[in-house]
Amino acid sequence: MKMNTLLLSGMVAGVATLSASAMAQDVDPNLPVYERTSGVSGNITSIGSDTLNNLMTLWAEEFNRFYPNVNVQIQGAGSSTAPPAVTEGTATFGPMSRAMRDSEIQSFEERHGYEPYALPVAIDTLAVYVNRDNPIEGLSLPQVDAIFSSTRFSDHPEDITRWGQVGLDGAWVNRDIPLYSRNAVSGTYGYFRDVALFGGDFKASINEQPGSSSVVQGVAETINGIGYSGIGYITSGVRAIPLSREHGGEFFEPNADNAATGDYPLARFLYVYVNKHPNEPLEPSVAEFVRMLYSQVGQEVVVRDGFVPLPASAAERVLRDLDLL
Repeated sequence: MKMNTLLLSGMVAGVATLSASAMAQDVDPNLPVYERTSGVSGNITSIGSDTLNNLMTLWAEEFNRFYPNVNVQIQGAGSSTAPPAVTEGTATFGPMSRAMRDSEIQSFEERHGYEPYALPVAIDTLAVYVNRDNPIEGLSLPQVDAIFSSTRFSDHPEDITRWGQVGLDGAWVNRDIPLYSRNAVSGTYGYFRDVALFGGDFKASINEQPGSSSVVQGVAETINGIGYSGIGYITSGVRAIPLSREHGGEFFEPNADNAATGDYPLARFLYVYVNKHPNEPLEPSVAEFVRMLYSQVGQEVVVRDGFVPLPASAAERVLRDLDLL
């Protein structure tokens, strides 16, 4: 049974036409104001994305301000841990920095008889980081592909292993390019492979890291290093460089405006998956957590954690689809 496939496809198509409030990274004033209700108790467990780990933790803190007796536990080992946890019932929520794969949806459906429900909760810009002392102006996606991949499906004419190959001169000409990457359990790893590597394979020389902050730290400590991670993990030791879709194309900064318009090429939805029976309501604690996500206070947390908030129109679609309005 198709749960919210059409809803999601409509929202994805609308990334380029988000409201002005989302583009300015201010919370849409038309989002509902969340109000505490009675009869909410129990336990909530979140297992999944490292990228969303801090965001889920902040949401849990906000939720506990309304409902101090609800116990919320957060685990963030990687997006690939979310589907089995939601399928097996060991997690209430499965945050993911990518959409579930067909095989993951099929496993859930075989067990429950319907698809898991995908909640698009924020927009993330996936940044390519270099050391703060690296003078590179920007890179095209084909160049990024040639730096990180062994396959070069973008048809870039040569493998890129030194900074001089992307225009740097002086002491940078012969400096090699150490690569920092998330590990294969990460949704960020999968998204970067699918989009920046055009579906190709990473080089065997990548330094796989267990978390997004580890990627950024590695680049900060390696003057000629390069890596990728969510923009929310930026530190003073790195620069998030502008990117273009095509070689010779216009560079766009990884910021809220360019993510919302679709100009920045590595913008994506972040999701939280939940087991929602199509003919039964969500449990009260789950329903209220979802309501809070799509309220002003919930999307203020999104901004606070460095992501792009959703407009009221997107929130209304989900809440109406779940009969939570």
